[in-house]
Amino acid sequence: MKGKVEFLYLSRQDIENLGISMKEVIEAVEKSFREHGLKRVQMPPKPGVHSRPNAFIHAMPAYVPQLEALGMKWVSGYPQARKYGLPYIMGLLILNDPETGAPYCVMECGLETAMRTGAASAVAFKYLAKENAENLAIIGLGEQGRWQLIALNEVMDIKQVKVYDIVKEAQDKYVKEMSEKVDVNIIPTESAKEAIIDADVVITACSEDVKPFIEKDWLKEGVLCLPLELNLAYKDEAIFSMDKIIVDDWPQTLEHVKLTGRKIPEPYAELGEIVAGKKPGREDDKEKIWDSNYGLAVHDVIVGKLIYEKAVKKGVGIKLVLM
Repeated sequence: MKGKVEFLYLSRQDIENLGISMKEVIEAVEKSFREHGLKRVQMPPKPGVHSRPNAFIHAMPAYVPQLEALGMKWVSGYPQARKYGLPYIMGLLILNDPETGAPYCVMECGLETAMRTGAASAVAFKYLAKENAENLAIIGLGEQGRWQLIALNEVMDIKQVKVYDIVKEAQDKYVKEMSEKVDVNIIPTESAKEAIIDADVVITACSEDVKPFIEKDWLKEGVLCLPLELNLAYKDEAIFSMDKIIVDDWPQTLEHVKLTGRKIPEPYAELGEIVAGKKPGREDDKEKIWDSNYGLAVHDVIVGKLIYEKAVKKGVGIKLVLM
């Protein structure tokens, strides 16, 4: 007799209603970096298809044996989706039973992606920022720009955050909304250069259609650069001027750098190696460090499992029958 297979479906609203804290997400992402650095995960470079220019759909499978976290995210990033009133990032995260392979949860992945990506920057800050870093710059003020500030505020004593977006209305909306959510001094700027020039930490949360614009001379001594879009926002001379290049996963980064047609220096380390204690992070307050966290599937399955466990405990979501 066939066994019955059910899975829990979680909408974005369901996940929002769980009240998961950014602190919890940062802890989960730090664990996933450590497991990745210790090479105790299965995570092939994410393959993608591209139905439109500057757009992607990625399949992101991963298994973390130590935490019994297994699954795959199917996620899209389409700049043109905004014209239809849709978000840039959309998709599903599927969690599977490591014993049978049966899916036990399917959830909206946009919110989880935004939270875990913000958390990755927070983990990077803990290991790579100079002592007493206090000035933050955020370029690109969509959903990810919001979660970056929420996450950095958990680990960074922010004196001020200067923000810029090429869309003035988006910038104004960001300043208004985030000033109500985060107790920091948010300063809108007239240009990306103005935001970046005196920053200790630079976040770029741009879409895949961005053209390189960040100049070498904008980046001060001791800066930590955290680009979410690989090497797309930085001019080559800016990237090659760094003292340390760090990535979240080098084979995966190489696969996606090929699509840009631009070179990237071989990294000093993967961030997981630093979190696991295999290599030192920042060694001098004068070092310029560039750390690209393009996104790891191990983050998704570990944070996804956290979300699932919270949902079960609180009785949130809809059970559906697969077979």
